[in-house]
Amino acid sequence: MSIEMILMQDVKDLGTAGQVVKVTDGYARNFLIPRKMAAMVTEGNRRQLAKLQTQREIERKAAKEKALDLAAAIQKGSYTMPVKVGEGDKLFGSVTSGDVLKLLSAQGFELDKHAVELEQPIKELGAFDVKVKVGVDVETLIKVWVVQE
Repeated sequence: MSIEMILMQDVKDLGTAGQVVKVTDGYARNFLIPRKMAAMVTEGNRRQLAKLQTQREIERKAAKEKALDLAAAIQKGSYTMPVKVGEGDKLFGSVTSGDVLKLLSAQGFELDKHAVELEQPIKELGAFDVKVKVGVDVETLIKVWVVQE
């Protein structure tokens, strides 16, 4: 027997918050309801879900505004990475996304370890554009100067 449930949060392989889904009675009773992932389809639950979605949207907008401000501040900075160089201006090692993240941290920007996106490590001197993912749907490009130490 299947019943209709309103998902209160995203459930992997089932649906997203706010969606009305049909699930088996046992799955609803033993998994979804105890974990407060879903509720029975009633008018009160629909209102509660609408209120939750409005609150989440406000939080999402505030987080995006904060990320945009951080992206603007990061983009204004100047980033120089001094490295050891051998003969022929060959780098000893390479500049990785972790190195760029440390450079940003030294400037006072605390980001997730996956925020810096380099297609491949930098292995030569020069100026390079590096993509930094600041938040959900917010990215910025910074110029990193790799210079001789």
